[in-house]
Amino acid sequence: MMTAAVRREDAGRAGRVVVLGSANADLVVEVPRRPGAGETLLGSDLRVFAGGKGANQAAAAARCGASTALIACVGDDGNGMLVRRALADAGVDVGAIASVGRPTGTALILVTPDGENSIVVSPGANHALDVSVAQVTEERWAGAGVLALNLETPLATVEHVAVRAAERGVRVLVNAAPAHPLSAATLAVCDPVVVNEHEARILAGDGGDRSFEELARDLLVRGARSVVITLGAAGALHADVDGVGRVPAHAVDVVDTTGAGDAFVGAMACELARGAVLRDAVAFATAVAAISVRSMGAQASYPDRAEVERMLTGA
Repeated sequence: MMTAAVRREDAGRAGRVVVLGSANADLVVEVPRRPGAGETLLGSDLRVFAGGKGANQAAAAARCGASTALIACVGDDGNGMLVRRALADAGVDVGAIASVGRPTGTALILVTPDGENSIVVSPGANHALDVSVAQVTEERWAGAGVLALNLETPLATVEHVAVRAAERGVRVLVNAAPAHPLSAATLAVCDPVVVNEHEARILAGDGGDRSFEELARDLLVRGARSVVITLGAAGALHADVDGVGRVPAHAVDVVDTTGAGDAFVGAMACELARGAVLRDAVAFATAVAAISVRSMGAQASYPDRAEVERMLTGA
């Protein structure tokens, strides 16, 4: 009887992604170059997009075909309405987004002609996503096939939820960004932990001497169940008990890299929830990230599944 119950629960989780994380309004200005200290530059007209790592990852997962919900906090303000509307349009379940007495998080983003960006985040309502809020929503994230977490919300919440979710049989994906060391207990339930090249060195305590393959193996030795390191134009590296491998990047014309890492994470969560092996999930996510940098904005640039499959097949 117990085995049958577990199988029914696992079947119900199949394909379901829950993201517990941040939701922001992205204020984007294009500039000719990054300003120096004390310097004023003239930029483009201000554009406002829905963003935040959690919201972006949820939007990407939903557009790729996963049944997706976001657990987040926003303000009772216009930016909060913007976030909810954009996510609903992407197909995300917004029923667990709480309105709190702080302004919606805001990201101030400068984009240079090469498509690279500089970002300052004011967390605002994201800091209200504490352990007590997470506990209220436990039945939502405990029923996920994959739970995605990031570090734009309080670390104590991420670590509590990651361990608790793993205890309940949920596959836990932790995007350790912005960079911060994780406790041994949290790292031990990451399947995978996802970082970029800079975050990987911080997480592994490396000063720049070791290769990314060595860093990935080190994080496995430290307890991570699997590891993914995104390497920008060099693609992505993945590591688990079956070994270490790389997936090359797609050559595209870059307009704006904002949210590309989140597109990658959300797409990978979708594929893992659908039962893909790690390498295939990384390959799919690499294509999603490549498409996302070809136009301005984060969520606004995310493709649907059909577009991704056309890139992967060369159609």
